[in-house]
Parts: sequence; structure tokens; C-alpha cells
Amino acid sequence: MGLYRPQATGKEHPVAEVVTLAGSLSARSRSTAVLGYVREQLAARDVAVRHIALQGLPAEDVLYARADATPIRDAIRQIELADALVVATPIYKAAYSGALKAFLDLLPQRILERKVVLPIATGGSPHHLLAIDYALKPVLSALGAQHVLSGVYLLDAHIQLGEDGRADFEPLSLARLDASLDALAAALPLARAALA
Repeated sequence: MGLYRPQATGKEHPVAEVVTLAGSLSARSRSTAVLGYVREQLAARDVAVRHIALQGLPAEDVLYARADATPIRDAIRQIELADALVVATPIYKAAYSGALKAFLDLLPQRILERKVVLPIATGGSPHHLLAIDYALKPVLSALGAQHVLSGVYLLDAHIQLGEDGRADFEPLSLARLDASLDALAAALPLARAALA
């Protein structure tokens, strides 16, 4: 878990605070690399970004639902304090990752109320395009999310990972991802006002 501070813009406070949640257990997954790009773009817009990587949380605490364990409590607190959540997951067999499901099960029921949520998924087949709508969005809604932006599904073949783990996107995929970040940025002031 870490904090990406926005570049100095002369403003005393960031426009908003966003948590990115990596739903893959692999640090070199495409969905995790997508979140790296998301963090860079949000920081450039004067947004403070905190990152939760599931591979950084103790597996036993997640699997045994130890919501009172310090790392889990800290992750939950970051989400509670955020204006928005960007969650990215690989899609396996038409569903989001089991590790993400185990973590989401630890969250308080209304934790996403009055927050903007942007779901992002990566997968090997265009057949999984609707997995965000049919698998992930219902769980986000059950956690109180009322403002869930249109999800972004990116094909693995359209994301190349560099040696440094950074993502290089096929142009149309990058345009769709950037459009979703524009929608998120436009919604952040309203989310911040709702939490005030």
C-alpha cells in the first residue's frame, strides 16, 4: 500500500483522494499494470492516490476473514476515507479474481456509499466483456456503490508489459481507458461534496 502524491500545482490540497485496488495476486499482471497508468494519470490531475495490492496483504488474514487484522483494517480505512475507488481485476472463467472476492467480503456493507467507483477488467477473450456488468457491478452495488461508472474491459492482447512492468496500450484501448478517467475526474468534485 502506498501513496502517490500529486505534482505540485500551487494548490494546498488535492482535488480528491482515490484508492486503486489491484485484484490480481501477481505484481506483473496486466490489470495491475493498468492501475499503474491510472495512478500516473490521476496524480497528474492533482488527485492523491493510495494503492492497495492484494498480494501485499497477508493471505491468511484475507482467506480467514480477519477484518480486525491491522493490514486489513488499514486497507479498509483507506477506502473509507477515499472519494473514489478504482478496482482492476483479471477475468478468469467469466468472473473476477477469487482473491478480490475474498477481500471484498471483508468490507463493511455500505463502504462505497457516496463514492465514485470505476471498475476495470482485463481478460484474454472478448467473450468476457460483460463480466464487469454481470459479476463485479452487483457486488459493488451490494457494498453501497450508487455511482458506478461504465466499466472498462481491456483485452490482454491489447496491453503489452515492458521490462519495468509498465503497460503499453493498443490505441483504441488507451482511448477508452482515458475516456473513463475523464469521466472519473468529472465525477470527483461531486463525490467530494457528498462526503463533506
